[in-house]
Amino acid sequence: MTIHKEGRTILFILLILLFGINLLIYWLAPGNALLQNGIIAVSIVLYLLILQFFRSPKIKPIINDKHIIAPADGKVVVIENTTEAEYFNDRRKQISIFMSPVNVHVNRSPVAGVVKFFKYHAGKYLVAWHPKSSTENERTTLVVETNDGLEVMLRQIAGAVARRIKCYVKEGDRLAQGGEFGFIKFGSRVDVFLPIDAEIKVKVNDKTTAGKTVIAVLKSV
Repeated sequence: MTIHKEGRTILFILLILLFGINLLIYWLAPGNALLQNGIIAVSIVLYLLILQFFRSPKIKPIINDKHIIAPADGKVVVIENTTEAEYFNDRRKQISIFMSPVNVHVNRSPVAGVVKFFKYHAGKYLVAWHPKSSTENERTTLVVETNDGLEVMLRQIAGAVARRIKCYVKEGDRLAQGGEFGFIKFGSRVDVFLPIDAEIKVKVNDKTTAGKTVIAVLKSV
């Protein structure tokens, strides 16, 4: 288990801040052991909570050209046929995975291929499970073309708490299946848009693991 690069500065600053608060309490209330120990306990719990959020476990991705693997740890909250109007302008199967603050927040490519489209959208911060969050919240849209010529869209969506989306790729980059392409801080959701004939392998409320859980199977071109 390692700490993700997105959390290293935050964790260092938090450590200094909590140390300063505890030192201040020691100076202001030198004889109040109950207060001092209480602040120490709260500081430890808070630091461990933030620390676990930025964990980045090493995984061995499932590699299969026909498989769509989960781009995020979390829970499946949407499976539906929808009209995707930003890039495809046609009917697609949508699978949405919600990441709570206790999930790993590394985002991984569900397929191997080339990034054909990328766009960042500023927006609102509705709760991630709100129906309009997919089109109104701050988000990034990423389309990966597989080796078979099929296109898969990923959409990172900020939520009410998650207000920092990081995406590390650009158009023309090649992604490995299960390779890291982004990170969302403090909980949110990732939408996946697939060809309408994709065979779905999960159901609503299923738990997923990024790079490991097969969420769908693609048919040949």
